[in-house]
Amino acid sequence: MFELWTEKYRPKKLDEVYGQQNTVKRLRAFVSKGSIPNLMFAGMQGTGKTTTALCLVNELFGDKFNFVELNASDERGIETVRIKIKDFARTQPIGKAEFKIILLDEADALTKDAQQALRRTMENYSGTCRFILDCNYSSKLIEPIQSRCVIFRFKPVAKNDVEECVKKIAEKEQLKIDDGAIEQIFGECGGDLRRATNILQACASIDKEISEETVLEVIGKAKSGDIEELLKFALTGKFLESRKKLYNLMIERGVSPDALLKQIYSQIFKLEIEDDEKVRVIKLLADYEFRIVEGSNPLIQVEAFLASLKK
Repeated sequence: MFELWTEKYRPKKLDEVYGQQNTVKRLRAFVSKGSIPNLMFAGMQGTGKTTTALCLVNELFGDKFNFVELNASDERGIETVRIKIKDFARTQPIGKAEFKIILLDEADALTKDAQQALRRTMENYSGTCRFILDCNYSSKLIEPIQSRCVIFRFKPVAKNDVEECVKKIAEKEQLKIDDGAIEQIFGECGGDLRRATNILQACASIDKEISEETVLEVIGKAKSGDIEELLKFALTGKFLESRKKLYNLMIERGVSPDALLKQIYSQIFKLEIEDDEKVRVIKLLADYEFRIVEGSNPLIQVEAFLASLKK
């Protein structure tokens, strides 16, 4: 049976969470006391907010009789707060637990009316229920909710932690993965460990020996050397060579226009050209990217961008 590796290898204990050592240390202090305040976990996706919350609940309760998880992006209206959340919060905990826990994923997706209702629920049932609010942007939650929570900021997962996680999963799945592949995975995920795990699983479906080329095929990107060559051809007036390279990347190898433009943008800063020239190229890139967003043919627009680079 097919199983998502993000679930298969999801940590079960706080000490297994990657890249959030300071947060885990502070949460351990709550666990040792057997109680928590209302919590808010804020940070980009894939940094372990939901996983950390589930680990915390597991270590506090050991079961899920006194726990419920809701996704606010699916149920973001006031009725969710009035019915589902309020009904769960107002009943007494089961067994020896002193309180229940409600985990609200993507809490910043709640409407303002729903947030006001949530604030009142947090006030009225503080004796029987604690809330863990998981959000990308804490600023999207009203101040009265923020003031009722201890806020934890989740940072992007560091490169060494991503590498450790990828290597550990690869070992358990009996995969061979080279350093170039790991470098490309980290470059694509940008500290999002869930994204890194999904990329690794996609690569494993192609081959048990994962190379840099395998990762590039999965994420639809070109090698940095190819992007450098593309730009150098265009900047020196060799448009036909540049166009040939572009067609090889986009048509034959399937690199998406969006990925290509992002790679071009990153490569511009590595080129050995004057700063004024870099500014000129970036402005041109922005103009042609805007045209693509407006609905113009991506291939033609990237061609036009390359043609415009030579002064």
